[in-house]
Amino acid sequence: MKLLRTIRLDASDTFVFEWAAEPGEWAVPGTFAFASRDVASLAGKQRVAFRSGFLGVQSLGWSTLVEVVEVSEAERAAAVALLAQHLIGHFGAPDMATATAAAHEEVAFAASLSEHPHGTVIGLMRKQESGSIRESFRTLAPGSRNKPQRAFTFMEAADEEETPVEEIDLLALAREKHR
Repeated sequence: MKLLRTIRLDASDTFVFEWAAEPGEWAVPGTFAFASRDVASLAGKQRVAFRSGFLGVQSLGWSTLVEVVEVSEAERAAAVALLAQHLIGHFGAPDMATATAAAHEEVAFAASLSEHPHGTVIGLMRKQESGSIRESFRTLAPGSRNKPQRAFTFMEAADEEETPVEEIDLLALAREKHR
């Protein structure tokens, strides 16, 4: 079983978010944190959290990137329990049963995003369209075995309604820039 864990490749999260998640926290997309907010009025660091942040389950801080990792059933259950407590204490869930059900759903969604190889890094982009919040996810994964090995390649996961998956070769782009 796999889940998402926050990572920090550099110090930028500590500058761009009001509260940055610590590296190594269990993470969920956390879009529910914006459900009762007027997204159009968000500015500065709150706007950055809306547009690109995963929610760290322990600190309720934000992380730009998460990593797919193996998780035990006990660790998953602990993440659900902690998130349920936060849903009661910080997000106004009416009772523990409701909070636990919502936490199970959010962690299950995070687990569905984890259906990539161990170590895959995922980024998030949110936007508001026609009154709804829409999410898209990008992966940064080890290169394909059929090609010469690259440290990482970007691959965008497209919705069924959107364009097909696109791979971006960062090494080739860097070479072109230096020519």
